[in-house]
Amino acid sequence: MNATLRRIGLAILLIALCAVPYLVSAYGLSIMTEILIFSVFALSLNILVGYTGLVSLGHAAYFGVGAYTASLVAIHFSNNLFLTLICALIISAIVAFIIGFFCSRVSGFYFLMLTLAFSQMIYGLVYRWGKLTGGDNGLSGVPRPALLGDLLIRTPVQIYYLIFVVFAIVLLVLNILLRSPLGQIFVGIRENEARVRSMGYNTTLYKNLAFVIAGALGGVAGSLYSYFNGFVSPKDVYWTLSGEALIMVLIGGAGTLIGPVLGAAFLVLLETTLSSYTDSWMLIVGATFILFVVFLPKGIVSIGPLLVRILRVPKRRPAPARSAEAQDIKAGIEQNGVGT
Repeated sequence: MNATLRRIGLAILLIALCAVPYLVSAYGLSIMTEILIFSVFALSLNILVGYTGLVSLGHAAYFGVGAYTASLVAIHFSNNLFLTLICALIISAIVAFIIGFFCSRVSGFYFLMLTLAFSQMIYGLVYRWGKLTGGDNGLSGVPRPALLGDLLIRTPVQIYYLIFVVFAIVLLVLNILLRSPLGQIFVGIRENEARVRSMGYNTTLYKNLAFVIAGALGGVAGSLYSYFNGFVSPKDVYWTLSGEALIMVLIGGAGTLIGPVLGAAFLVLLETTLSSYTDSWMLIVGATFILFVVFLPKGIVSIGPLLVRILRVPKRRPAPARSAEAQDIKAGIEQNGVGT
């Protein structure tokens, strides 16, 4: 029943997003396009944070690498959509593999700081390599992507639908991937890495694989941003962008598919609204995040179940039990094992 409700909810969401260009103004369409881009970015980070239990502060590196790769390919070689998108995905995946190779061998505080250090190294490279990246000035005048031949995707509505299609594909692929045996192993690593290792799985290999998948999708989000913005700068690689993505995941609901999308929508709308009224908007965003962590630690997705529990009169207090998700992980790994 829950799976059916999830599919219905996902279908309603995609249908509603299809109708957005006919329901909002040009400014509203721009905001919705940005929400979809950062939804893809937050979904990519959620693979690490929500499913594998690896809290990263270096995810902006893949976003920036994807954005710069797509922009440089479009400027110097071809603005073909598929070429720029595939190049961004491949280069970001390679960078993620290298970073993951080192980071997956440590844990806790050391893991967090190592991801941050690698991200800042890439930021420094982008900032200093002015001949290629434009340095502090960034890359401007990025050509609009071409779909077939000289057929440019140039209008805001066309850009929106392009990004919506990529968002829908990412959402559907992750829905399948994270419910597969591979996704169950990711969750198993989050729940109890030692136990998964004792079952014969190479957890370091799977953590590195999570890095590659997350980094590749982060690069896709960066390439979408370059199509939308037509400009890329070093701030798109800076660690604060990683912090924003992490806030999106945590506010929306880590370890869920729809949570990062809700978190991205909430944060983008909050920042856009507050920044037009006050220069102290970052203070309010920070306070909002604190309130969520303290009073709603499971994010926006937990509001519905919380209201149901409040309104429902309990007949008796149930005995504490392990989460159903953890039990599903164990059963799934044992029954549908993936090679080590």
